[in-house]
Amino acid sequence: MNQLTRREFLQRAAMLGLSASAVAVLDGCGILPGTTPTPKIFRIGQLSLNSAAAEAANAEGLRQGLRELGYVEGQNIVMEKRYADGRVERLPDLAAELVALKVDVIVTGGPLTALPIKQVTSTIPIVFTGAIDPVGNGLVSSLAHPGGNITGSAIVEVAGKQLELLKAAIPGISRVALIWLRGAIFSPQLAVNEARALGIQLQLLELKSPGDIEDLLAAAIRERAEALLERGGGILANRRQQFVELVAQHRLPAMHVLRSYVDIGGFMYYGVNFADLYRRATATYVDKILKGAKPADLPVEQPTKFEFVINLKTAKALGLTIPQSVLAQATEVIQ
Repeated sequence: MNQLTRREFLQRAAMLGLSASAVAVLDGCGILPGTTPTPKIFRIGQLSLNSAAAEAANAEGLRQGLRELGYVEGQNIVMEKRYADGRVERLPDLAAELVALKVDVIVTGGPLTALPIKQVTSTIPIVFTGAIDPVGNGLVSSLAHPGGNITGSAIVEVAGKQLELLKAAIPGISRVALIWLRGAIFSPQLAVNEARALGIQLQLLELKSPGDIEDLLAAAIRERAEALLERGGGILANRRQQFVELVAQHRLPAMHVLRSYVDIGGFMYYGVNFADLYRRATATYVDKILKGAKPADLPVEQPTKFEFVINLKTAKALGLTIPQSVLAQATEVIQ
């Protein structure tokens, strides 16, 4: 039998009384002669506490990972991005916006951003990235069996290792100021315990708004802090250049929460490579979910690879000579 042309098929469909909607469905599925299947376009939501600029490296990591798995923006995926610009109070509304768009999956960071999403949807899959203690924070039931509509990657708390490296780099320090953001991926009490074991007194300075930065640094100096452990999360990430410059003015060697601080003049960073985590773990989970996997069946990944970056230019500006034993542990030294 000769294959029907598209025109002949439409004529016979009309004779058989097929409705226009039925013909449209056949057309969209590529069943009509001369047509090809229309590829499904997935909508991926992204929610970040940061600004677009501060989140750029993570967003690019996710984009690269998805591209490696066959997803190209504008062809088979559409990215719906929402940035809170450091304002925690905006997160619930932004989460609700993504849910209202009926995206296929939502990608986000730790508990601070993941919990507002979880509170407004129990059906749209959520993939969190780099959460500390996701079980304790109420994100998942267990690492092996997340349950519900959420999974992702967890990281262990590294405050102890960060303080250990600070003390090794600056022998003799006994007073360290800790700037921290409540609700971020961090446990201040654990940091206090780790510091005590190292013979360090930790001064807790809670960051509540970007305007607190100068006052908190002044408080650290008044208490004779010899170094700084920074865990300001998205609030500081949006002002990281200003923050790094203020820390330099106060001549405080700082261990930062993100690698990007060290690239622009911060002293040290120890932790996971978040951009790489988005590229590997997060993109992989998004791919599995888009192909039909349920978040409840995807165990939470626990990365084991960490970076230790030292900015030697900053160390010299602070008048510090870093011991060779510490430099040997670095994965990268910025000259």
